[in-house]
Amino acid sequence: MAWFFTEHEINGEQYAISGENAKHISKVLRMKIGESLTLVTPNSVQCSCKITNINSDCVTVDVLYKMPCENEPDVFVTLYQALPKGDKMEYIIQKCVELGVSRIVPVISARCVSRPDSKSLAKKRERWQKIALQAAMQSRRGIIPQVCDCVSFNSAAELSAQNEKTVIFYEMGGQSVKTILSDKPKTVGMFIGSEGGFEAGEVEKVISVGGVAATLGRRILRAETAPLAALSIIMYQTDNF
Repeated sequence: MAWFFTEHEINGEQYAISGENAKHISKVLRMKIGESLTLVTPNSVQCSCKITNINSDCVTVDVLYKMPCENEPDVFVTLYQALPKGDKMEYIIQKCVELGVSRIVPVISARCVSRPDSKSLAKKRERWQKIALQAAMQSRRGIIPQVCDCVSFNSAAELSAQNEKTVIFYEMGGQSVKTILSDKPKTVGMFIGSEGGFEAGEVEKVISVGGVAATLGRRILRAETAPLAALSIIMYQTDNF
């Protein structure tokens, strides 16, 4: 069933879909009157709907029933991702949204080769947020994970103090994720490096604000592989897989 997010809560028995969603329904999916789709509101209410009228600018649906969306993990994971080269960030965002990440914070770390200026970052963030939206629709998420503004490593480390647990994955070793998450925290932050990994001082900075260095094993993973492996482990250890 087609899956879309609304900008507003749905209070009545009918709802009018406009903008890009209406175009996608009518022009891309070529849906017809009588077909079913699902709308998810900003407060994660899942609405089962039937199309009653359709054109390129507006699609009207009858709301058949509502229920809380149960597709979200019960752990809120924030990915602090050091910017990788090329378009790898797009792949990371897409796959991490599918796997259940709740928020993504792009980070400029000491070893980042990619260092776009503020204007380029603004354009990239807009594209990254669209990728997050599309991945959330495809994987039937209950929320659209937020892609935040890019920040310095020190700022990211300070922000991470709000998590119950923060893990920085370090190629020089650390504790196992199973040990770190043994108490099943509800909010987890995970730091993943770019192609060059993290400097020792960056790891120490995260530890100084309450974080823990962790390992993904003896093999060194690529920058675009590490966040997927780390997030999968976190979801498994918190009973969300």
